Amino acid sequence: MRFKKALHSFIKVFLPLILGCLLLWFLYRKMDFHEIWDVIRRGVRYEVILFSLLFGLAANTVRAYRWGLLIETLGSRFRMRNLVYAVWGNYAVNFVLPRVGEVWRCGIITKYEKISFPKLFGTLVIDRASDTLTVGLIVSFIFAFNINFFKGFIARNPQLMIELPSDGSFLWIILAGLIVCGGVWFTFAHLKHLPLVQKTRSLLANVWQGVKSVWLMERKWLFLLQTVLIWTLYFLFFYTTFYAFDFTRHLGVSVGLITFAMSSIAVAVPIQGGIGPWHFMVIATLMSFGVKETDAAAFALVVHTVQSVWTALCGLFGIIALSLTNKEKPALPENA
Repeated sequence: MRFKKALHSFIKVFLPLILGCLLLWFLYRKMDFHEIWDVIRRGVRYEVILFSLLFGLAANTVRAYRWGLLIETLGSRFRMRNLVYAVWGNYAVNFVLPRVGEVWRCGIITKYEKISFPKLFGTLVIDRASDTLTVGLIVSFIFAFNINFFKGFIARNPQLMIELPSDGSFLWIILAGLIVCGGVWFTFAHLKHLPLVQKTRSLLANVWQGVKSVWLMERKWLFLLQTVLIWTLYFLFFYTTFYAFDFTRHLGVSVGLITFAMSSIAVAVPIQGGIGPWHFMVIATLMSFGVKETDAAAFALVVHTVQSVWTALCGLFGIIALSLTNKEKPALPENA
């Protein structure tokens, strides 16, 4: 039993990190580290990098306020500072366990504000879905006006293309998926008298109530405005760093937006902090616009390291602040 738990923990925590580090090693293994170190030591305006950190913190703070709009539709009262700290802490948890931070922030708000976890999780689904949609729109917009860039990028990096199996196994995967879906339908339609199925239905009903929050929201315009603001701040968080290096400061907003979009795609990979995939996307994109490989590598290494450490430190502060500010203070009762 202990071995199974240890193996499970290893797979969840260390395996993604090892894969990310292997990709990082693969990217940097043949580069001239003397040149990279020379850029890191003498070719970076670190005051600009530090200034960019303010945009990242502001984006995550606005994210907390946007989440508050969804939670308000549940009829629940809460302290906004707890949402802010929870969202900050979300990212620190993700550095240890990829994608677990979102579940953690729902759990911690349930603990301190006594709001139903399934309902909170439903609001989280909308929160993350809106971000996925936003990234999709950004990438689609960039693709529509920069088709030649994407063609060239894929041509230079053919390993990114996923080939479907030609031996018919793909059809078996589809068939297995249909069987699973049919089994789920049969269980909920004809075995709904079973206690486990009843509990599952109740849980999903609460999640759905949280999902419906976006339709029940009175200030939808504010939700949209905050979504635009969040991603504008994330873009500034990234693009400001272009002015910290002589070889990127002249590239302009359009190149910054393309590189930002490619890095955002990489973050979707469930690896702590996007280590490896983020560096690959940024390096490959900058090289497409004439930046030397070692310069692009130094850019990715400096920007990702500084901004990741900042995000993790803010997250740790949020986790500690949650514990300290909620001592011996009764949570507000849920009205719903």
